[in-house]
Amino acid sequence: MTFAGRFEDSLVVEQLSKLSVSFLVDDLEIRRGGVAPNISFGLAALGLSPVLVGAAGQDFADYRSWLERHGVVCDHVRISESRHTARFVCTTDSTMAQFASFYPGAMSEARLIELAPIVARVGEPAYVLIGADDPDGMLRHTEECRQRGYRFIADPSQQLAFGEGELIRALVDGAALLFTNEYESHLVEQKTGWDAAEILGRVEVQVTTLGAEGVRIRRREHDDLVVPAAAGVTAVEPTGVGDAFRAGFLAATTWGLGLERAAQVGCVLAAYVVETVGTQEYAFTAASFLGRLGDSYGAAAAAEVEPHLRPA
Repeated sequence: MTFAGRFEDSLVVEQLSKLSVSFLVDDLEIRRGGVAPNISFGLAALGLSPVLVGAAGQDFADYRSWLERHGVVCDHVRISESRHTARFVCTTDSTMAQFASFYPGAMSEARLIELAPIVARVGEPAYVLIGADDPDGMLRHTEECRQRGYRFIADPSQQLAFGEGELIRALVDGAALLFTNEYESHLVEQKTGWDAAEILGRVEVQVTTLGAEGVRIRRREHDDLVVPAAAGVTAVEPTGVGDAFRAGFLAATTWGLGLERAAQVGCVLAAYVVETVGTQEYAFTAASFLGRLGDSYGAAAAAEVEPHLRPA
């Protein structure tokens, strides 16, 4: 929601202990989101069949229909009998100050989901990405991946700000990939007590997004690989850009492409998101995607991706 005035004009400092205010907002936008659906949508947009695992409420029906129409497998989403789907509600004033609330709702039931029965139905996963979710659920799924030998990806993102060191260490240790942005990479070091070298000793690959500067990839006994962002981007709204990058990166690794190419595919998919309002409002053809990939990273990049790209 957007408030045309300024929150500060309605606040009396001496009366904050008795705060009770109301704002007449100009508009209301309801957008699809959530890191797991965003990443799944991106994977499906590139032609894969991602399996969405999480907990939602009875109000998930319309969203589920949208995701399934766009190629996301939603058969294994747990539906709560008593809670609504998690949501973030935010009001922004003319100075970009915000009042916001996050309702976890059904998300807290993610801890009740077991992965093995899902794998028995859909087959061995290429990887299990464990994104920001109910902390106990994240921990359970990480431990199950270790026990059952599923390759897992640590993507704790928003939970890094709230999780303690013990939780973050448990989520990261042994991951095939660790995804963070640059700020979050420092949070991981601070909260775990591990320095950069020790983190690389505990994960196979660390992928750090750098905003407009692109992405940095680190591996043990390799030089850092820095891939620039896609060319010609006209940024409109950044929400969901990191999720799209992950989808593109993981699609390319599933195709068997190298890390540099994976980062390039991720950057191009992220460009589509940053140029639209909403996290799942973009669309492209194979020709337009390959053209953009070639313009940004060269004809060889487009030629290598072309045999694999099957946009939904």
